[in-house]
Amino acid sequence: MPSGSSPKRERQYEHIKEGAEKRGTSEKRAKEIAARTVNKERARSGESKSASKTSTQDPKSSSQRGGQRSHSGSEGPTKDQLYAEAKKKNIDGRSSMNKQELRKALGR
Repeated sequence: MPSGSSPKRERQYEHIKEGAEKRGTSEKRAKEIAARTVNKERARSGESKSASKTSTQDPKSSSQRGGQRSHSGSEGPTKDQLYAEAKKKNIDGRSSMNKQELRKALGR
């Protein structure tokens, strides 16, 4: 977190970081996600000295979006991500499935 951040932003940073770590994200990546999210919120509310155009003109805040854009590339989630989800849901035969079969088994 940048120095001079408000206690609210510090709490927000910790909350986002802990949530990302609970979902299995590495500590380094969780810190990056939390910092980017909090910095974007600071820019949107005018708390930062500089801000990118996308930070201030995006119609939805990151909290409203709730990960809506994650894994939305041209092919969606990777095979490893699908496999991890199948493992959580205890789907039989997942180790021998290809990406298409994993999608089908997960109902995607």
